[in-house]
Amino acid sequence: MKPLITVAELKSLLHTPELLLVDCRHDLTDVDAGRAAYLQSHLPGARFMHLDEDLSAPKNGRNGRHPLPNAATLALKLGALGISKNSHVVAYDASGGAFAARLWWLLRWLGADQVQVLDGGWQAWLASEGELVNGIPAITPVIFDATPDDARHVSVDDVLANLTTPQFQLVDARSPERFVGIGETLDPVGGHIPDAANRFFMHNLQDGHFKPAEVLREEWQVLLGDMVPNDVVHQCGSGVTACHNLLALEVAGLSGGRLYPGSWSEWCSDPGRPVAV
Repeated sequence: MKPLITVAELKSLLHTPELLLVDCRHDLTDVDAGRAAYLQSHLPGARFMHLDEDLSAPKNGRNGRHPLPNAATLALKLGALGISKNSHVVAYDASGGAFAARLWWLLRWLGADQVQVLDGGWQAWLASEGELVNGIPAITPVIFDATPDDARHVSVDDVLANLTTPQFQLVDARSPERFVGIGETLDPVGGHIPDAANRFFMHNLQDGHFKPAEVLREEWQVLLGDMVPNDVVHQCGSGVTACHNLLALEVAGLSGGRLYPGSWSEWCSDPGRPVAV
């Protein structure tokens, strides 16, 4: 299944029983905003999943701002929302796919493969005068039979070891300013992991939509050079927008990269780890 779905394609499938929509709207500076927006209005039948409460594990001060959730715990939450591993899931947000891509990656990690992100998200749906509702959908719980593929991600120890024995190339999805340590507002330390490259996730978009596959492929191959996607590990501030880069690579036909879920927020929590600016 292709990783993106257009508004027109979604409208044609909207009331089919196998389709399950998930509203992933979120605001990093106002963590209640996404749920409030969902309760005000959302796409028909959409469930809501919260970035902090559902798509991340609890923080302990050392594991980053959005730690990778426990697979069994996430599977229980998905099942309670009526989502099985065989469901056709379409995730959307109002942030260019930044939060929807997190759910896309998590579902792929747990073994689901019928997962898409709505290209253009909430804004594109509104622009098309798509149907909206404000009621909570009736849900029949199911079992999500998770089969997590832990080869899809690496640990902080893997990243630390990579500094002395290079096995992969890190690519940081944060803005160029945050990457070099300018204007850091979310984490206590500015800068980046030594030897990381930078590809701002917003560069995957044009006018709120993902760029065409051939454009993304051309742009990413400039960064990749002779590397294959499997040689790349993606990170950001907390393992969220790095998933946007992984989604863009999937759109470009360059799948295979891995995620460092803890990302910069986990890395910089230990003052003994090196920092580059």
